[in-house]
Amino acid sequence: MTSQAVLPLVGVTACLKSRDEFHFHSVGDKYVDAVVVGTGALPVLIPALADRLDPDALLDRLDGVTVTGSPSNVDPAHYGGPAAREDNLADPARDATTMPLIRRAVARGVPLLAICRGIQELNVAFGGTLHQHLHEVPGRRDHRSDKTKALPERYGLAHAVDLTPGGRLQALLGGATRIEVNSLHGQGIDRLAPGLSLEAVAEDGTIEAVSVTGATGFALAVQWHPEWHVLENPVSRRLFAAFADAVRARAAERTGEAARLRAVA
Repeated sequence: MTSQAVLPLVGVTACLKSRDEFHFHSVGDKYVDAVVVGTGALPVLIPALADRLDPDALLDRLDGVTVTGSPSNVDPAHYGGPAAREDNLADPARDATTMPLIRRAVARGVPLLAICRGIQELNVAFGGTLHQHLHEVPGRRDHRSDKTKALPERYGLAHAVDLTPGGRLQALLGGATRIEVNSLHGQGIDRLAPGLSLEAVAEDGTIEAVSVTGATGFALAVQWHPEWHVLENPVSRRLFAAFADAVRARAAERTGEAARLRAVA
């Protein structure tokens, strides 16, 4: 990598977790590492501050945003769904942080890559709904991983997805029509939000990737986990490389504008 003084900055969304009566803003190292090795940018943790975070003030300083996966689920109150079951893991602080951030990032053309919970947050932020228990939907496979198995097996390729002909994802993957992905999610998109375009679908009909229709910047989301050992999978490498290109372009624009303002001052 080049000098850290000129590295682009990519925000990485965090979860708010509790342990021993203390609260921790945390994010999996695999997301941080994927930003470093997959984009060449410097990751900046975005704490789950809810309404204490000004999205625009933050985005003024960022060149991209990665919306991470998480064991927690979006509160169904955000999309008019039935109340979650008692064993549901929620993170209201994250919900209140990420959804306004997603909307503003897209509106401002800040590059956005959303993963797993991130694609669900994007869909809900734009007015879509979710299946809370995807494996209970008739005709759908169980997209959850077997947690008794070792991580390499859990993150191994699990099923095929078909790419939308002429879509943005197909274009950045060199015209591929079908790819293999991993699968570690219990929830999934039900009604696709207005303003989002279908980019990939599993054989059972589960939406696996979307983009923001007419977005001025990179705005893509996937249900699988491309951050896992990003450089070892050609699909993941291409996805993060495309995100990296958008991040670098944003960084050049942002730093150039800052230089112009300093010159004028």
